[in-house]
Amino acid sequence: MSENKPSADRPHIPGYGISAASQGMLDWEWAEKRISESHNYWLATTRPDGRPHVFPIWGVWRNGVFYFSAGKQSRKAANLRDNPHCVICNERADEAIIVEGVVAELDEDEERRGAIAAYNAKYAWDLGALGEPIYRVQPVRAFGMPESDFLNGATRWSFGESA
Repeated sequence: MSENKPSADRPHIPGYGISAASQGMLDWEWAEKRISESHNYWLATTRPDGRPHVFPIWGVWRNGVFYFSAGKQSRKAANLRDNPHCVICNERADEAIIVEGVVAELDEDEERRGAIAAYNAKYAWDLGALGEPIYRVQPVRAFGMPESDFLNGATRWSFGESA
């Protein structure tokens, strides 16, 4: 799990009755467990004309960042070249984790090799053999939305950066 814990507060969602008290907010470990254990994810990017684009992907959460791959010629890769801001969501809406972040393509380095090893272990599939870009999503903020206790559990985490 990550070494740097983000700060937690309540998300601003007017009209839903979310508690203003800090009691009941989720621990960051709750979010990391769910983002780490998800098998499938949703990646949201923005097309050059401003229209949204959402696509299912595989990925890994490692050392406090999210890694995934995309074909160089794919719509998502083209979108990220124009606008590196994206959103990653886990596969379970009843325990939703929404991570807003900024993407960077990895160079051929130790970080890339580590991401490939983690990806290969998780999916039993050789990501490195594809020769396609691998991206790091540096989180800026994240949201935890537990359906079972939404009003008391909804939590926003900030990573000390603005996007």
